[in-house]
Amino acid sequence: MKFWISKYALTQGIYEVEAEKTTNHLGEVETMIMHKVDGMLVMYHGKEWHGTKEEAIRKAEEMRLKKIESLKKSIIKLEKLKF
Repeated sequence: MKFWISKYALTQGIYEVEAEKTTNHLGEVETMIMHKVDGMLVMYHGKEWHGTKEEAIRKAEEMRLKKIESLKKSIIKLEKLKF
């Protein structure tokens, strides 16, 4: 199946992978997917992957806005510093 990864959206962008949903030891579907990269198994948790590109874009936009707010707070703290 195709999935879109947003985990690194602010540094590497959103990317598409062919992956499988994992199952736990009881056979129940988990909220994780896994795929291989250069022979290594990579797993992503539920908030890091999306079933559509639109969902991934929405999540990336949310991450971007949160990062902007965080940086604004950091700037205010730095501006208040006096030496």
